Amino acid sequence: MQMKYFEDLPLTAEVMKGIQELGFTELFPIQAQAIVPLLEGKDVIGQAQTGTGKTAAFGIPMVERVDPKNRHVQGLVLAPTRELAIQVAQRISRFSKYTQLKVLPVYGGESINKQIHALQRGVHIVVGTPGRIIDHIKRGTLNLSSTRILVLDEADRMLDMGFIDDINFILSKVPEERQLSLFSATMDKTVMGMCNRYMKNPEEVLVSKDEIALEQLNQYYMVVNPRNKLEYLLQMMKVHNVEKAIIFCNTRRGTDWLARKLRANRYSTEPLHAGFTQAQRERVTKAFRNGKFDLLIATDVAARGLDIQGITHIINYDVPNDPPVYFHRIGRTARNGGEGTAITLVGYGEIGELSRIKNLTNTDIEEIEATNPQYC
Repeated sequence: MQMKYFEDLPLTAEVMKGIQELGFTELFPIQAQAIVPLLEGKDVIGQAQTGTGKTAAFGIPMVERVDPKNRHVQGLVLAPTRELAIQVAQRISRFSKYTQLKVLPVYGGESINKQIHALQRGVHIVVGTPGRIIDHIKRGTLNLSSTRILVLDEADRMLDMGFIDDINFILSKVPEERQLSLFSATMDKTVMGMCNRYMKNPEEVLVSKDEIALEQLNQYYMVVNPRNKLEYLLQMMKVHNVEKAIIFCNTRRGTDWLARKLRANRYSTEPLHAGFTQAQRERVTKAFRNGKFDLLIATDVAARGLDIQGITHIINYDVPNDPPVYFHRIGRTARNGGEGTAITLVGYGEIGELSRIKNLTNTDIEEIEATNPQYC
C-alpha cells in the first residue's frame, strides 16, 4: 500500500514538527514512492521534474538517517548550480529545524574561508556544486570518509554541464558502503550509465508524464498573430489580473526587448538571462524574491532552479522549442501544493510546438479566446 500523507511515514517527532510547520500534509507522487526506500537505506533512481517535491523526497530521509551526535559530514548533495545548492540547503535546513543538524551550502563565488570555518565547526550535511566540493577536498577542508548518504540532484543537468569527471572524482572519495540516490528530469544513456556503474540494486521511481504538470496548475494557451503578440500580452495581463509572474522568452535579445516594452507600459519588470554576470543574476533574483518588481522576463537557462514563493502566473511569450522545457517553466508556479496559472501565447508558426507539448501530458491545456488587443 502506497503512503498518502506525511503522517503515515515512520518519521521522528522532531522531523514531523518541521514538516508540519512548512504546511506539508499530502505526499506528492515522487515523495510517496521514494521516501520509504531511502529511509530503508536503499539506492534510488528518481525521475521527476523541478517543482514535484523531489527535494523533500531525498532531504527528509537524509535528515532522519544522519546522526546529530557525529560532527562529521554524513550527507552530501551534489547540485549543478549555486542557486540550486542554496535552495536545497535551505529546504533541508527547514526539515531539520527541530533536530541538532547543521546544513551547509558550498559553492563558488562566495568566500571559501567562510565555508572552511563552518566546516571546521562541524557540519552534518553539505549541499554543493561539484567544482567547489572538489576545491575543499583537495585543500583538506572537506573529508568525506564518514559520508554514507549521497544524492545527485538534477543529474542530467550536471552531466550536460560537463561535470562527469568531477562527479567520478567525488564518488571516489566516498566510502563504498554508502547509499546513493540520483534524481533527474530525463533518463538518457549517460545518466543510466552512471546509475549502472555506481548503484546497487536501485529502486526506480519514475513519475509518469501526466504527473509532471501538477493538478493544482491551470494551463491555458491562446493562438495569436505573432506581429501583435505584445499587444495580446498586455491585454491578457489586464484580463487575468496578473500580479507576480515570470514571462519566458527563448532568446536573450527577446528578453531585453520585452522588458523594455513592458517598462514603457508602466510595468515594474527586470530581464534575466545568461548574458548577466553571476552577481547581476543574484541581484535580480533577490529583488524579485523580495517583491521589488512584479514581472521577471527570463530565458530558460537563467530561470532553471528558481524557487520563489507567491508567483501567480507563468507566461510563455515564446513557445519553447524543446517540449520538456515547457514543464520546467510551468514548475515555477503551483509550488508545494499551491495553485498557479500558466498561459502560453502561441503564434501561428508555433502551433506544431504546442502539439508536441500536449502529447507529453494527459492534463488539459485549455484554449482561451484571444481578445481584441486594439486599444492596448
